[in-house]
Amino acid sequence: MNNEIIRYTLVLGLITILSATIIAYSHNLTKKPIDRELRKDFLAGLYCVLPEFDNEPDIDAVKIDNITVYVAKKEGAIVGYAVEATSKKGYSGEIAVIVGTKPNAVIYGITVVRHTETPGIGDKIEKVSFTSLFSGKSLNKKYAIRNDGGDIDSLSGATISSRAVCDAVNKANKLLLEVIREAE
Repeated sequence: MNNEIIRYTLVLGLITILSATIIAYSHNLTKKPIDRELRKDFLAGLYCVLPEFDNEPDIDAVKIDNITVYVAKKEGAIVGYAVEATSKKGYSGEIAVIVGTKPNAVIYGITVVRHTETPGIGDKIEKVSFTSLFSGKSLNKKYAIRNDGGDIDSLSGATISSRAVCDAVNKANKLLLEVIREAE
């Protein structure tokens, strides 16, 4: 009986070691391609919110008070900044946006990078028809939906989500204004 327990323990141990080895190998094999694709997606988001640039803003990024600021340059001159900001006021949880600005404190663009809003309703915050409402506007302004006295049209059926995007954009704007002031 004791020999049987020892034998089963050894077999189970070997199966566990083999399984762990296969999982670790698979992880190491796929990590670099996954990271490369994530970076590509992130850069695509930066291309949407920043003026044309020729550097690598994610590599040229700087940390200010534990906030990553992505600096876009064209021929060595700064053409824009971008930061990510979040709002926990979404209908289904946190909403994260990246806001890009020109050095003159005018929003170049925003993009929603993460959310868990309801498909078909709240996820409309990703659409250009909504995100473009912020483009060309000043960072010095506090944004709100029309229901709250602002000038941003909320999405039908997604007022809470629209409100959360405004909240995240306001947080990003505050950070971007600090960056622009420090750069002057």
